[in-house]
Amino acid sequence: MRSLFSIIHLLGSVLALFSGLFLLPLAAALFYRESVATAFLLGGLFSLGAGVLIRYTTQRFRSELKPRDGYLLVTVTWLTLATVATVPLLLSMHGLSFTRAFFETVSGLSTTGATVLSGLDALPRAVLLWRSALSWLGGLGIIVMAVAILPLLGIGGMQMYRADTPGPVKDAKLAPRIMQTARLLWFAYVALTVVCALALRAAGMSWFDALCHAFSVLSLGAFSTHDASIGYFNSPLIEAVIAVFMLVAAMNFATHFLALRKGEPGTYARDPEAKWMLCWIGASCIGVSIHVWLRAVYPDFATTFRYVSFNVISLATGCGLVSTDYGHWPTFAPMWMLFLACLCASTGSTGGGIKMFRSLVLLKQSFREMFTLVHPQAVAPLKIAGALVPNRVVNSILAFIFLYFMTIVTLTFAMLISGLDFLSAFSAIIASINNVGPGLGAVGPGSNYGTLSDFQLWMCTTAMFLGRVEIFTVLILFTPAFWRK
Repeated sequence: MRSLFSIIHLLGSVLALFSGLFLLPLAAALFYRESVATAFLLGGLFSLGAGVLIRYTTQRFRSELKPRDGYLLVTVTWLTLATVATVPLLLSMHGLSFTRAFFETVSGLSTTGATVLSGLDALPRAVLLWRSALSWLGGLGIIVMAVAILPLLGIGGMQMYRADTPGPVKDAKLAPRIMQTARLLWFAYVALTVVCALALRAAGMSWFDALCHAFSVLSLGAFSTHDASIGYFNSPLIEAVIAVFMLVAAMNFATHFLALRKGEPGTYARDPEAKWMLCWIGASCIGVSIHVWLRAVYPDFATTFRYVSFNVISLATGCGLVSTDYGHWPTFAPMWMLFLACLCASTGSTGGGIKMFRSLVLLKQSFREMFTLVHPQAVAPLKIAGALVPNRVVNSILAFIFLYFMTIVTLTFAMLISGLDFLSAFSAIIASINNVGPGLGAVGPGSNYGTLSDFQLWMCTTAMFLGRVEIFTVLILFTPAFWRK
């Protein structure tokens, strides 16, 4: 019981810190003289007040977390922040139900970018900035950010970091202390966001659009300030800038930091995930462009390559910003792009899906199994970039993949039994669990998730949540062993 109150105490600290994010949309509302300023002021005060109250009343339970407590803290924190983030939306957007507001905030914090809102061009700028800010905050992980700050309050953060960080990167450190590690990751994240915003402004966006889209691009979220997404600007230069930064965001941020600190571009060449990701995406851009061009969707190959390459990069990295309605392309093209979204993003990036590291391990494990079938007595260690991958990591990845696909199957059947057609149901779950955003059919780039029923939205919300915090982090809470002393 004391451990539970310790988690609640930490949750109060995170809520108090989270209230600072409300200052961004509040400043925007005041600057543009929008009436929604009161909604964000009340939302921020509610978050701050609740956080301070929880922290004060549970002060005597303050203690270092046990390793397994981090899983519960991560799950509760994400759900609580998403709930608190709905307050300004519910206050400022009349007629918006809690289900739809919660879907929107989970979509933001999970960097999915799926939306139930339409008429974005006419929405208050404070609301648009709030959506993008949620996506940016969720990009590297609200928990990782808290790890960098909470130790200043006398709170350890190792358990939180390990619970929220995907895959084998859990044991990789850039600095001796976890607080320093989180700060270094956030330094790289913030620096790249600033550079992206400046590049978009130079490419022709307004300062407001540049900031919002920089938030979305670096977090690999699909939130835009316009219904037509990037297609609104109709600018090859803007598309090129965004494409570059989407690829950057899909790489391991630890690699970015090491490359910047040492001044060695060769750091990227030594990252196996980065190399394989670029190969997969590069080959797909060329192959899908040829396929779409042969179907005469666009008048020439140059135009075809422009639209195909941007959207392939966007979906493969898990960003989801679109420059055209690819739902009208031959079926192979968008389905292949959704497949890429499952595996291309690197471990330690802001992308979702299986991650490239796990994909490489599965590929090499398959070859290793075939080799041992032919040579039963042989010792065949599995290595990635010369580093030995322990069997416990391989077994963990195999278990994760099983749960990943079973989650997709279960949620897809739930969507089907609710009456949704197969293409829309399957693509909605794939897009949600991989934190991509747009799918196909009723949830394609020419539409949004606003056409779905409340039940269907809750299924997609579940998929987004599981995809962002990693399936094990949540499902482990439902095992009897977790709750035994």
